[in-house]
Amino acid sequence: MTFFTTSDDKRLYYTDTGSGIPLLCLAGLTRCSRDFSYLAPHVTDLRLITMDYRGRGKSDHDPDYMNYNVLRESHDVIELLDHLGLDRVVVLGTSRGGLIAMTLAASHPDRLAGVILNDVGPVIEPAGIAKIMDYVGKPPMSATYDDAALAMQNAMQHQFPDVLLERWRKQVEIQYEQTDEGLALRYDPALRTALLDQAAAGATPDLWMFFESLRDIPTGVIRGANSDVLGKDTLIEMHKRHPGLISAEIPDRGHVPFLDEPQSLDLIRKVLDTA
Repeated sequence: MTFFTTSDDKRLYYTDTGSGIPLLCLAGLTRCSRDFSYLAPHVTDLRLITMDYRGRGKSDHDPDYMNYNVLRESHDVIELLDHLGLDRVVVLGTSRGGLIAMTLAASHPDRLAGVILNDVGPVIEPAGIAKIMDYVGKPPMSATYDDAALAMQNAMQHQFPDVLLERWRKQVEIQYEQTDEGLALRYDPALRTALLDQAAAGATPDLWMFFESLRDIPTGVIRGANSDVLGKDTLIEMHKRHPGLISAEIPDRGHVPFLDEPQSLDLIRKVLDTA
């Protein structure tokens, strides 16, 4: 396992495999590096880098939960790039990872050779926010991976109608840890408190301003056709504000596409070809 230490003494986990164009994959809010296991077999010609944010996966939890924010996490990304000696990378950001990518475009555009946003934009739909707050920080109700896979398949059926149970079985292993007491979260539950306190403090920046910082950077957007996080109207507006933007809508996918879909892979390659 590989770790680096941040400027505030947090030990963060990362992976760095392969060679070629460096593709830095940043996961969703509560997720970790393992989410990109579906993509990995399709990009063996690239240098694939992943990172567990502080408080997620194998990385250290932060006793100051208010550090679970996009600005701090984007700074951690820059420190990882410095640790690896990388001047520029293509960033593939899923959900929270896409928000971090937009933040980096505003603060460190010179470090970005290209950006791919996986089912996220400058506007998060209210339905998506409500769904996220319904589960974040709460331990899974199921006691076993098999039970959790069935529950996830039932919950996601309307957004992912063609996904088989075996895929959900793999997904719950990624998201949850099996313990003697049942399944446990693979992240710090204090992330929920951080979100609530940050919202109460009005700490949400103008994400359109951050997105517009991508105008001179090759950028692509992947949208699940059934997404409740990235709305169609938001994607239309994103095209208006970034004339060079390319996008792909993935049928029978919600929030978020797995990234092994043919349309997802095609868009990823198009951005890489122009980066």
